[in-house]
Amino acid sequence: MCLALVALDVAPGHVVVLAANRDEYHARAADPAAWWPAADGAILAGRDGAGGGTWLGLDRRGRFAFVTNVRDPARLDPAAPTRGTLVPRVLADPAPVAVAVAAATHDGSRMNGFNLLAGEAHGAAWGSNREGVIRTLGPGVYGLSNAALDTPWPKLVRTRAAFAAWLARGDADVEALFALLADRTTAPDSALPHTGVSRARERTLSAPFIVGADYGTRCSTVVLIGHDGGVRLVERRFDAAGRAAGEVDFSFVADAAPTAA
Repeated sequence: MCLALVALDVAPGHVVVLAANRDEYHARAADPAAWWPAADGAILAGRDGAGGGTWLGLDRRGRFAFVTNVRDPARLDPAAPTRGTLVPRVLADPAPVAVAVAAATHDGSRMNGFNLLAGEAHGAAWGSNREGVIRTLGPGVYGLSNAALDTPWPKLVRTRAAFAAWLARGDADVEALFALLADRTTAPDSALPHTGVSRARERTLSAPFIVGADYGTRCSTVVLIGHDGGVRLVERRFDAAGRAAGEVDFSFVADAAPTAA
């Protein structure tokens, strides 16, 4: 993932609301979200065709987890272990979520930079192998891009404001969440972060929804977890021109058999 907004126990009727975009090279194959076989962890997630892992997933308990890359090209190691194993590991861990995040983050020290955020009805936690801390998250609204938690990059500030407005309305319509994720506005050069890529690349990457011939937003995902245990995941996929290329919509009750819409 490259942009994620999370509301924990602040939305009427929902203990978790998650809205996220995954940006990736278009040449890197990926499967849409689906229930994985029990041998692979019995999780609901997309699957990376290169590393075999995932960027965002849920389990039958209603635990969720996702990763974002930390943009730091000076420290990029092409031989580093894949970060795609982090989400399945945290979802399979029976330990409390903060303990699971801490263990996965510690063991991911050799990976390229990442943020790992996971949660469930009883709490959430964030960790990063570039920050060296684990933060337990209480009720509130949080945002992640390709820097530390809540770093105010323009794309995060703008989408978080729209997300907060959706929460304040007590809205239950996921279309408004997909609309804020579809924002293709780039930031002015004066507001761009300095992460070690070219100014032109920084400008392209500053849009919440990225359109590019080689790299762009591959999917948008909305997750809703209700106080009643109801869970819904909607994933919309896009081609290199930013056009809709497919959708899956899953609903289930935590700790019960899932059903796909």
